[in-house]
This record gives sequence, C-alpha cells and structure tokens, in this order.
Amino acid sequence: MIREIRGTVVSVEPEGAVVDVAGWGVFVSMISSEGLMVGQETHMQTHLAFKQDGVELYGFTDAADVRFFQLCLLVSGVGPKTALSILRRAPREALEGAIAKRDISYLTRVVGLGKKAAEKLVVELSEKVGVSSAPHEGEDSDVFDTLVALGYTDREARRALALVPGDITGKDARLKAALSSATR
Repeated sequence: MIREIRGTVVSVEPEGAVVDVAGWGVFVSMISSEGLMVGQETHMQTHLAFKQDGVELYGFTDAADVRFFQLCLLVSGVGPKTALSILRRAPREALEGAIAKRDISYLTRVVGLGKKAAEKLVVELSEKVGVSSAPHEGEDSDVFDTLVALGYTDREARRALALVPGDITGKDARLKAALSSATR
C-alpha cells in the first residue's frame, strides 16, 4: 500500500496533480490542487484504491483529511470517488460537525447527498468522528451557508467572505458585499 509520496509537481489539473516520483509521473486525485505549483516539491499522504479497471491514488496534504476520507470508505455504498466528492463540497470540519450533530439537512443541502445516503453516513460515522469545534461559527455562518447554497464552493465562499470589509455588518449587507466582491 502506498501511504505517502514525495516528489516534484509536473502538472496541476482541476481534479489533482501529476507528481514526478523517482522518474514516474504519478497522477494523484486531490480535494483541491490549489497551492501546488509546477516545479515545486510536494509531500502528501495517500490512499491507494484498487478497481476493476485499474488503480487510483488519492492524495491529501492534511492527515486529518485522509483519516476522514478513509472513515467515509467504511460506509457501505461510499467509494473513493464519492468520498473525495464529499470532501470537495464542504470542509472536513463542517462535515465532521454535521455528522456529529446528526445534521441531515446540512449534508443534503450543502454536500448534495440524498436523504438516505446522508442518514447512512450519520448513522455509521457519528460516533467515529471527533469534533473539536463547530463547523463555521460567527457572524458569517449564515452568509457562508447561503453562498454555498447558491453554488459557490467552500473555498470560493470563504474567499468572498474574506474580501468583505469588517465595517459592513448585518447578514444581508455582508451577503450583498460578498456576492459583489466574489470572483468565481
């Protein structure tokens, strides 16, 4: 089993990156390839998945993400592509919080799971996830949720909120400012 790789980034693609590992160009599917630059050295933890038509390698820069990914694989009916898709749609901390709180509506609304799949995820993982804090607390929680519901990815929503000046207060005003400043 390949648990981690270290090498030079050869190319960056929307779904992952090609990493040169001892002369081998290895494609690694990732939650996000943001932050990787061609020619840069990288180190990531990985999960190797065997399928009927080949082998796929999934890479994670955060050890907690790979642990959550592997927990998702314990749920019947959830494969590596589904687990990665879940992590692409919401931050791991928010997912862990929703599962721990048994928040089916968050999982169906934001993550896009069907009701039965969300319930299965909650039932099978609620006691296995450790949550240290709430997924996204503070004044911008509703604004963040609204942006995600409008189709923004987690990263786009966070970036849009980061661009909102601190002197703008109130949910509606902050949402309007986030929508106008967001570059999608």
